[in-house]
Amino acid sequence: MPASKKTAKRTLLVTSATLLSAALTAPVPAFAAPKPTPSASPSVTPPAKMSTVGGERLGQAGTQVNLSDGVPVIPKDITARSWIVSDAESGDVLAAHNAHWRLAPASTLKMLFADTVLPKFPRTLKHKVTTAELADVGAGSSMVGIKEKETYTVHDLWLGVFLRSGNDAVHVLSHMNGGVGATVKEMNEHAEELQALDTNVVSPDGYDERGQVSSAYDLTLFARSGLQKKDFREYCSTVSAKFPGETKKDKKGKLVRGSFEIQNTNRLLAGDSDIPVYQGIAGVKNGNTTNAGATFTGVAERGGKVLLVTVMHPEKNEHNEVYKETARLLDWGFKAAGKVQPVGELVAPKGAEGSSAQPGSTDGADSGSDSGEAGGGDGSGKGDSSASPVANTTAGSTADEGGMGIALGIAGGVVVVLAGGAFLINRRWPLRRR
Repeated sequence: MPASKKTAKRTLLVTSATLLSAALTAPVPAFAAPKPTPSASPSVTPPAKMSTVGGERLGQAGTQVNLSDGVPVIPKDITARSWIVSDAESGDVLAAHNAHWRLAPASTLKMLFADTVLPKFPRTLKHKVTTAELADVGAGSSMVGIKEKETYTVHDLWLGVFLRSGNDAVHVLSHMNGGVGATVKEMNEHAEELQALDTNVVSPDGYDERGQVSSAYDLTLFARSGLQKKDFREYCSTVSAKFPGETKKDKKGKLVRGSFEIQNTNRLLAGDSDIPVYQGIAGVKNGNTTNAGATFTGVAERGGKVLLVTVMHPEKNEHNEVYKETARLLDWGFKAAGKVQPVGELVAPKGAEGSSAQPGSTDGADSGSDSGEAGGGDGSGKGDSSASPVANTTAGSTADEGGMGIALGIAGGVVVVLAGGAFLINRRWPLRRR
């Protein structure tokens, strides 16, 4: 069925210090495909029948796009099994390819983990790691280097999750949240609330497990919801940070604890030998496992447009291919935005149905607490000075070249601020000035 008309058009107002986020639209009725059948290895062919959450065309196999005069063609060198290009503000899906194909998500599933658990603990909370909290981390997992019997702040742990995709950090936070099983249950419940019905969580870190699946559509929903949270935006846009090391005796026999630098493994954010930093990039999360191949969801802003692109399992086996294909789809999206008619939409959470919040409404928007900040933060409104946020414009670039709208220059660094609206407990999506 066609995507419904939007009840309110979201507009991003970018200044040097603030952004304005807008309300999400009400979801369309949707066909919910049966829960996934556990599979030990991914299929190479999309199913004939997929979910139509967000619109009938999103349930069809193959590439869905409305080409007309003035609309650029989709890049020919996109080999991903599944991908989606969407407007992060309006929710319009500009183009998609097997959007609801249930595939192994790898560490992109950590976006759902963060969106679920981030509000639980203040970033200043300290936690001493036990042996049991690291015992169930999967073999061969990506790790940030957490040591048992060492104490870390919640802020440290989230840096480990977002920058190094540390499964050790995920498991520590999961145990703090009542255990891995309880966290998986909460993640599945939150996915259902977001109408991410392709998703079945088995492990909170995205580690390959039988029956663990998601889709490009669902991963985009997780990113969009997470970006409503201040801390989520900060962590996913941080390029590098100092991480606490292991306590050891120095030459004088005194116990000291140093630190080491960790860098974000999102190559569109940090760059690499064969790929530059993408102009306007502001996060979100990457992943790679045997079953999933490479997966990635990225968000970027140019010329007042904020786009979300998710790419799952490129067939082309080249270094950084998932980032290269994401960059090409982002380029297409920025050229097509405002010209191409959408093929569907990103639905709002269940609890947002019938919300009366309209542009200009202050209902719940200025309650004095920012539920989008994990645990309310430390009350200072300042990030950790040890973290190095992303600069999404290169030296000498101009506003017309894009990217600078998101960036806010502060004290020798540049911090990305995106989608400033808070994801409130009552699931309203009000217009909110930050």
